[in-house]
Amino acid sequence: MSIAKLPLFEALTQKMKWHQTRQTLLAENIANADTPDYRGRDLKQFDFAQHQADLKMSTMSTRATNARHFSVVGQGGDGFGPRQMNNFEITPEGNGVVLEDEMMKVSSNQMDYQAATAVYKRSLRLIRTALGKQ
Repeated sequence: MSIAKLPLFEALTQKMKWHQTRQTLLAENIANADTPDYRGRDLKQFDFAQHQADLKMSTMSTRATNARHFSVVGQGGDGFGPRQMNNFEITPEGNGVVLEDEMMKVSSNQMDYQAATAVYKRSLRLIRTALGKQ
């Protein structure tokens, strides 16, 4: 079993992917800040407990495509789909993006991503030290 397959590292990897996906959506919101009728989008908050539950709920099944072949079909998903934000400030053009709020979200998202990568790196270093590999 590789170190990256440990539940802690899988959860941190998913958290970092969530931040990357969120960064893309926030960048789209900023890019469309002047687009008429554009509504900002964001992701639902990442939840480690829900991530663990999703891992337990995912199922694998096999099906025969040929008498001598099998394929594995996985079910589940990362749940990173975008959702519409509740826009309380709407411009006369119908745009619901507040540039200052989006910039604050980008900054916060970047700091959270850096914290997750720092925990990932330190955990790897700790395990390598425990194994006597440096």
